[in-house]
Amino acid sequence: MRVTVLGGTRFIGRAIVEDLVGAGHQVTVVHRGEREPSDLPVVAHLHLARAEWAENAHAFDGTEPDAVIDCLAMSRDDADAALAVIPQSAHAVVLSSQDVYRAFASLNAARDTDAVPIDETSPKREDRFPYRGQSPDHEFYSKRDVEDAYLARGALVLRLPATYGEHDNQRREEFILRRVRARRRSIPIGAGGFLWTRGWVRDIARGVRLATEHPDQGGEVFNLGEERSWSIRLWGERIVEAAQSDAELVEVADDALPEDMSLTSGRLSQHVLVSTAKARSRLGYSDSDPMTALRSSVGWHLRHPPQPEDSDFSADDAALQHLLKPRLPG
Repeated sequence: MRVTVLGGTRFIGRAIVEDLVGAGHQVTVVHRGEREPSDLPVVAHLHLARAEWAENAHAFDGTEPDAVIDCLAMSRDDADAALAVIPQSAHAVVLSSQDVYRAFASLNAARDTDAVPIDETSPKREDRFPYRGQSPDHEFYSKRDVEDAYLARGALVLRLPATYGEHDNQRREEFILRRVRARRRSIPIGAGGFLWTRGWVRDIARGVRLATEHPDQGGEVFNLGEERSWSIRLWGERIVEAAQSDAELVEVADDALPEDMSLTSGRLSQHVLVSTAKARSRLGYSDSDPMTALRSSVGWHLRHPPQPEDSDFSADDAALQHLLKPRLPG
């Protein structure tokens, strides 16, 4: 297939490009040209910012895509800009987020509203602009608006989980790895019972490709993510194991938790555990062995630490004075 990827040079987008090329598809990547990784597969590039697409629609004429994947639609304006240049004949796929669900909003509001697992029919959040007033860069962020625009076009919507893996700019394992790199022997953690569906970026990329290869699924919504989820504490333990560290996770009082360990708090009652059964049965989606995926991700992040690294562990030292389970002698 000829596939145009709107935004395909960072994290999830680049993994999608790699998977598409590996499967033999002909790919064109449309991006601003600010970042073009040297290790990206050899593909065609079209350098245009989304705001310039309408006045440069002719630049897309030569791509003649069978399918278009929009990786970076964050607002209604973003969606409209893309839909104005996507040919009517092309199968459209857009990446959304599981933050459209009411359960995600309830988690942030410290409420408990939804049974889990959540599926594609579960209630959606009422607030369409979850970050309005919190971040100037995300005033108009609304995956609900993006979904509405694309579904009206008969597109396929993929709701992504907490995605981790190589090149992850959010560094979802960093709450453990920053302490592992500093050779901290004791890592303060809360009760850690929170359940949140995750997904390895390479599995997510494969799921996006499978959706792209099934144009008959247009006008549908699918959740992607792991089939079984470790609690946040178990995930922390598996990260330590994958890093081959001898660090110990030590439970401390919630009030003493360092800020970057807040997701391990015992106070989190609304889980964001999401069913991916529909994608598995309809698209043939599956996920990799969880430890194989985690070792790959952890290995990459240990080889590519953030710069500068955070070397302040004063909050950890203070937290470790509030142990809930005193250690046994020896």
